[in-house]
Amino acid sequence: MRLGIVASRFNDPIASKLLERAQAEATKLGAQSQVLSVPGALEIPLALQWLAQTGRFDALVALGCVIRGETHHFEVVANESARGVMDVSLECGLPIANGILTTHDEAQAEARLDKGAEAVRVALEMAQLKRKLSEDR
Repeated sequence: MRLGIVASRFNDPIASKLLERAQAEATKLGAQSQVLSVPGALEIPLALQWLAQTGRFDALVALGCVIRGETHHFEVVANESARGVMDVSLECGLPIANGILTTHDEAQAEARLDKGAEAVRVALEMAQLKRKLSEDR
């Protein structure tokens, strides 16, 4: 399986750990992975679209960390990045697992670092399902 991972650098102490766990899981499961690094969560959907358009990937993973601040910006970033990820998946017909954490604080994000590995498992499972459906024709 060929897996593309788009990883946001924003909130890097958390984001880098998410990516590390995702890459370890991909290796453990025998998937070849390529990582694209982007500045923040709002840039993830466009980078996913670019990867999807290459036709080189069986599945994609979105990774990032959005921590609530004192303004409404948190809701915009959390909602729009999630919507963008889903839009790309449906538009391209490619499994994309959303591993973008949206938490109230850094402690909650630290407690959810395994979501990177979980996103890899979900993406690969969906890619296998897609492959099986194609073979059953």
